[in-house]
Amino acid sequence: MTCWWGRAATGAGRRAPRIPTNILAARLKELQAAGVIRRAPRSRVIVYELTPYGRELEPVILALGAWGFKAMGDPREEQIITPDSMTMDLRTTFRPDVAASLPATAYAAHFGSTELLIRVDGTRLDVRRGDGVADLAFASGPGIRRLIAGEIAPERAIESGVVQVLSGQGNLLHRFAETFHLAA
Repeated sequence: MTCWWGRAATGAGRRAPRIPTNILAARLKELQAAGVIRRAPRSRVIVYELTPYGRELEPVILALGAWGFKAMGDPREEQIITPDSMTMDLRTTFRPDVAASLPATAYAAHFGSTELLIRVDGTRLDVRRGDGVADLAFASGPGIRRLIAGEIAPERAIESGVVQVLSGQGNLLHRFAETFHLAA
């Protein structure tokens, strides 16, 4: 299920538990043996990437995310948006049929300490970590879910502080909301 936010620190500075390294290593080996992922050494780190066979799962994962979105409520106070969860959320809610008729647009989205550069060009979507030149730069928190769900109009999102326009034309938030939309 797509998750609009990750878990933040819990209690007095404690982090949410992570998967034990032995279990993670076992799962990665299983996925590699099944041909879903492959090791891709990059400089001093090992990165795992999907194989073409693994990429065939993408429509299924995105459909599960869209299905899960319908049952998702507002986040708890201790939850934050992570770069990976927001990237998956954007991919899940991306409407290439709508984007195809709109001019190419770049958005710099700031979610707490997370910065994403979102480029839409026709039916192509590119989401990367970091900041860059954008037609619209905005900041938001977990409330961005309300905009993407159509629960709040773009101008109301700005007026209420759900979205803060940092630079660019605020009316481009309409384009963002049309391009990334999944009604609950």
